[in-house]
Amino acid sequence: MPTSNEIQDWTGRTVEGPDGHKIGKVHEIYLDDRTGQPEWALVNTGLFGTKSSFVPIAEATTTGDTVTVPFDKDKVKGAPNIDGGQHLSPQEEAELFRYYGRTDYEEHTHTDGHTTGRGAGHDTSGPNTDDAMTRSEEELRVGTTEREAGTVRLRKHVVTENVTETVPVSHEEVRLEREPITHQNVGSATDGPAISEEEHEVTLHAEEPVVEKTAVPKERVRLEKDVVQDEVQVNEELRKERIDTDSTDGIDRR
Repeated sequence: MPTSNEIQDWTGRTVEGPDGHKIGKVHEIYLDDRTGQPEWALVNTGLFGTKSSFVPIAEATTTGDTVTVPFDKDKVKGAPNIDGGQHLSPQEEAELFRYYGRTDYEEHTHTDGHTTGRGAGHDTSGPNTDDAMTRSEEELRVGTTEREAGTVRLRKHVVTENVTETVPVSHEEVRLEREPITHQNVGSATDGPAISEEEHEVTLHAEEPVVEKTAVPKERVRLEKDVVQDEVQVNEELRKERIDTDSTDGIDRR
């Protein structure tokens, strides 16, 4: 019987019968649950791998890249139709043993009723993988992404305010000034009729405020952006797997 080390690279090898005729190619090797030794080969016998059959490899031999089994192509293709990719049930293995004329089936039957598979144990929930179970858990990876938070516009508009200033102004007023007749002004005083009616007019002037408004540039205003650091708490629920044992022998294996 080939050992586990010997069959590690059998996948993809050509399988021949004792007559040298090609049967197909090795698709997968199934191990005995109890011993861990190779027990069955799943061989693709149809065109493009459309059909697969189980064949025992206890008496298989290898030459180069060729595996030779003691059964011809018709015998292997006529094996019971059992889907690959899953653990062989005791009933399926018993059927294969009977088909290939094997009388040592009882020697390969475990006390718990399980038979050949691909490892020391088998997956009862789906296709077999190996003898271990992978535990996974979610991890939180937090980063940042940039988004638009809003817009700010710089807008100019006109407002009106009252400004009061005090401006000094002047104006002219009249007052009567009387002077006596003297020998200095007697000539001017008597250059007209002695008795007559007369008018004399004086123009008065006054200052008033004059207002003029001009636009004067005062300052330049623009929008600038500053980056402000802050902290935000993120709260998420993470899932993790736990692996427990479920035993029927009453022993707690925690």
